Amino acid sequence: MGRLRAYFLAGVLVTAPIAITVYLGWWFISFIDGTVRPLIPARYNPEAYLPFSLPGIGVAVLIVVLTLIGAFAAGYVGRLLLRLGEGVVGRMPVVRSVYGATKQIVETILANKSTAFREVVMVEFPRHGMWSLGFITGPAHPEVQRVSSEEMVNVFIPCAPPTAGYLVIMARSEVVVLDMPVEDGLKLVVSGGIVSPPDRHPRALKDVPPPERRRA
Repeated sequence: MGRLRAYFLAGVLVTAPIAITVYLGWWFISFIDGTVRPLIPARYNPEAYLPFSLPGIGVAVLIVVLTLIGAFAAGYVGRLLLRLGEGVVGRMPVVRSVYGATKQIVETILANKSTAFREVVMVEFPRHGMWSLGFITGPAHPEVQRVSSEEMVNVFIPCAPPTAGYLVIMARSEVVVLDMPVEDGLKLVVSGGIVSPPDRHPRALKDVPPPERRRA
């Protein structure tokens, strides 16, 4: 019975990650297909001529459409229409705020030189002596920087699981930068600490300096 139990747990460990990954991928493809497929004209839809359904056709159409939109927006006429459209949106009181914030966030994330979520840090939050894992998202706003003589940074502290989080603005000297890839930090947060990435630089515990000595 002990050996059968070990085999069963080994099967779960092997199958669960694959099953969850396939399920999430299939759910994403099905969601895109269900949204895009009704928008495809019947005469251009290959499923109208085939006796079976083609999974992923909505994703393929979406990729092609986004590529064509990007190519059009890169031209002179596209840039002109884009400026006109942004001018119209800029005159709408509520819509312009949502559009401007969304555009800035997307441009920051997709920028090749973006520094957002490039550093995994530890901060004393929500109280002294209690440490939380966070990510530096960028320098503080100039208006915020004026209230302090120290360099201030924006730190996003996600919840576990990361459905929400907190934005804290603090001095860089109070931030402990970890030698940890962002992927490992996200794994640690998503799993609630269950999945602990391996130490890339194993050292004796006595050689590890306390956080107070490692602050920049």
